[in-house]
Amino acid sequence: MSAPGPRRHPLEARLPPPLVAAVVGLAMWGGARLLGSAPRGAAREWIARGLGAVALVLALLAGRSFLRAGTTLDPHRPEKTSSLVEHGLYRHSRNPMYLAMALGLLAWAIHLGTPWVLLGPLAFVAYVTRFQIRPEERVMAEKFGDRYSEYCRRTRRWL
Repeated sequence: MSAPGPRRHPLEARLPPPLVAAVVGLAMWGGARLLGSAPRGAAREWIARGLGAVALVLALLAGRSFLRAGTTLDPHRPEKTSSLVEHGLYRHSRNPMYLAMALGLLAWAIHLGTPWVLLGPLAFVAYVTRFQIRPEERVMAEKFGDRYSEYCRRTRRWL
């Protein structure tokens, strides 16, 4: 009989990050409605739209890399990963899909125009790091060993 592994938190790899991003985005919208927002300005809207476009391109390119590698996009089952993706955006960030979601939330915060809603992207990053990325990293380290350790040494988690 083998020893039990480390205790997992019940939220680890349970909520899909896009759902978490949507809930955070909705909370940000609610916060902006309650707190009010700064008057709309053309510069702020251009920045928000530009950042949103960058987020969309990042998400599409990151997803394409996973599809090309023939590995799963399912965040619920990191153990189904069949290959370590190290090319494309993954040379610069270990988590460009989550980075894209965080940038999308930042774009949303800028659009909403209430400084307090900037806490939304920070909350998303903290939540996803703790409950999604770290569990994924444990699985990847177990599955790919030294190759994953080397990848982590040369590539940052976020940026």
